[in-house]
Amino acid sequence: MNASTDFVRRFESAFAPLEAAVASGRIPGGVLGIVEQDGSQLVRATGLAQRVPAARPMREETWFDLASLTKVIFTTPRILALAEAGTIDLDAPLTSVLPDLRQYDPNAWERTVTFRQCLGHQTPFPAVVPIYTYGRDADLLRAFVLQREWRAGPPVYSDINFILLGLALERLSGKTIRAMDPGPGFAFAAEPDTAAATEDCTWRHRLLCGEVHDDNCCALQGAGHAGLFGTAASVLDFALGLLDGSGASKDAIALMREPLSEKRTHGWEHPYQDWSGGGLCGRGTIGHTGFTGTGLWIDFDKGRAWTLLTNRIHPTRHFDSGIVALRQAVGDLVNGA
Repeated sequence: MNASTDFVRRFESAFAPLEAAVASGRIPGGVLGIVEQDGSQLVRATGLAQRVPAARPMREETWFDLASLTKVIFTTPRILALAEAGTIDLDAPLTSVLPDLRQYDPNAWERTVTFRQCLGHQTPFPAVVPIYTYGRDADLLRAFVLQREWRAGPPVYSDINFILLGLALERLSGKTIRAMDPGPGFAFAAEPDTAAATEDCTWRHRLLCGEVHDDNCCALQGAGHAGLFGTAASVLDFALGLLDGSGASKDAIALMREPLSEKRTHGWEHPYQDWSGGGLCGRGTIGHTGFTGTGLWIDFDKGRAWTLLTNRIHPTRHFDSGIVALRQAVGDLVNGA
């Protein structure tokens, strides 16, 4: 569908901060895409998909390691569909599917954690733990996740929540996550010459391109918190499916939008002060970001979604890319500032 003049102007304005970030050398490259509920869509790329050892241009169709967008594009919809089908109860403990979770201590707090609490990051699990440093046998690492006595703390955004949800998906399907259908337009790897490069990994001893960046997902050989690859077009198609109701049930979309805390819904974030989507989003907006430099925001009030995909950790994460301010600037300009 042809885009309106206002839509094109809005896109041009929002693309400018990405161009400036690339021109300044803070980010190698990126792709911005916006879609509206009437089907209007624009996507544009700038900069480099790979900087070292040889330069390669970013393209609109470049594949990205979506990192934690996996949580909302892959894992959350599947958990909510299982709940709607009556296969699981969101308020039941994970042990209803994973009875061996902390099986040697029937009074362990981990055995009381529910699916809904994991979706909303309302559990005592730590934010992240270097599971990959405990070995490279994926099956043993899965057992380690289930049997470890986790350090409890205040609720925080935690990869462990979605690693456990991923284990539940595996247990119910009888398949590993990488053996599951990732969804139309998505995959669990990409051809290196079509993908945005990420980090020069210190423990894998190679530059990562087309293989998952997340250390724990790599060691587990697939997990519920990271590992999905996609293009700007596939991310926008997913977003449009939520905007127009074709991509999930009405009840599932309602749960994705329903606040569970000051910052979180079932799987997603919703607007709060200084959140990644900027200050001009409608109250009905949901969004999520990924460590590699990705993000997706869906504003149901305005009937609009946008994705900003970058390779901001290429060739290293140990650099101030300015990604937080960039995401907020893009969001404000998408919404008309």
